[in-house]
Amino acid sequence: MKTLLIPAGLLLAANAHAQKFENLAATPQMGWNSWNKFACNIDEKLIRETADAMVRIGMKDAGYEYVNIDDCWHGKRDKNGNIEPDPERFPSGMKALADYVHAKGLKLGIYSDAGATTCGGRPGSRGHEYQDAITYAAWGIDYVKYDWCDTKGLNAAAAYTTMRDAIRSAGRPMLFSMCEWGDNKPWEWGADIGHSWRTTGDIYPCWDCEINHGSWSAFGVLRILDKQAGLRKHAGPGHWNDMDMMEVGMGMTEDEDRAHFSIWAMMASPLISGNDLRSMPESTRKILTNKDVIAINQDKLGVQAWKFMSEGTLELWAKPLANNEWALMILNRGAGAINFKVDWKKHKIGDDLSKRELDINKTAYRWLEAWSGKTGDTARALDLTIASHSVAMLHLKVK
Repeated sequence: MKTLLIPAGLLLAANAHAQKFENLAATPQMGWNSWNKFACNIDEKLIRETADAMVRIGMKDAGYEYVNIDDCWHGKRDKNGNIEPDPERFPSGMKALADYVHAKGLKLGIYSDAGATTCGGRPGSRGHEYQDAITYAAWGIDYVKYDWCDTKGLNAAAAYTTMRDAIRSAGRPMLFSMCEWGDNKPWEWGADIGHSWRTTGDIYPCWDCEINHGSWSAFGVLRILDKQAGLRKHAGPGHWNDMDMMEVGMGMTEDEDRAHFSIWAMMASPLISGNDLRSMPESTRKILTNKDVIAINQDKLGVQAWKFMSEGTLELWAKPLANNEWALMILNRGAGAINFKVDWKKHKIGDDLSKRELDINKTAYRWLEAWSGKTGDTARALDLTIASHSVAMLHLKVK
């Protein structure tokens, strides 16, 4: 009698339930994506050099791990329908590129679309979901960003479920990042499907603007922040509200970049940089690698911040952290500097979602301001000057 040898991957696929891979994105994912800076002007040389830079400049040590190729890497499908990379831009192939990135201790991400074509007009995955997932697994891909262009007639939840199941059946754990722009309220149905979902249209590197493109708009930092109201209850370990890739180092002021990075950290959004890592100034590198701000984003409790107070253009945001710690952000949305006194004993902050309470009258804390490095405790009031379009970021730990 002959023995039938079944590949381990097929056994896994046969036994797996239709669900996303667990043990991914326990904290918001961190990495880099090619789109914001390079759009379709990408090739394997750029990806290799970006992986090199991520290690060299300390981003890997700071927690960034994914190097994500966005749209326009695609070539054509072969006679069997298998997707191939553009042979001129990626002549070594995706497997060799993944091997290179993995050798750096990093992970490689790739992009596709639920429609027949991507937003850049390349071949999408519609009708090829399982085939593409098998291809990505064979290449060694670790992250799939899945867009929503050219999807007329598709149901969003069903389309993303199909790709989730395809990734599962391929047998390789891949983080599934749903880029549906919030049009179909993915926060209401996405937790069992993806590891993160976009909550808005695309970001634009400005403080407070909307760029109208006719059928869609791009939004500045504050516009995206304001669209997060009411969404925090849907986020948590393994399923995050994604406020889009960051624009740090892409043309805003340093104060605006610090505020942008702080907001994404407080809101437990994925931290995916979008600038050119190979040539950024030291000021940008310091923002992206600020370990104290990153620690707030990567806190294992996984609770998104909320706005608990506002006074004119000044807003106070709170984020419960593990070990009875807290993060507070004082955000100045306005055009002028603001002096503000933090009277610790004046306000008791209670969070109905996490059932956590910050009461200085009951518990004393020491604090660290994440951008200046200044420290102190809650025994006395704290006088702050918040620059225009800037923040103070306080991390409180029990004394």
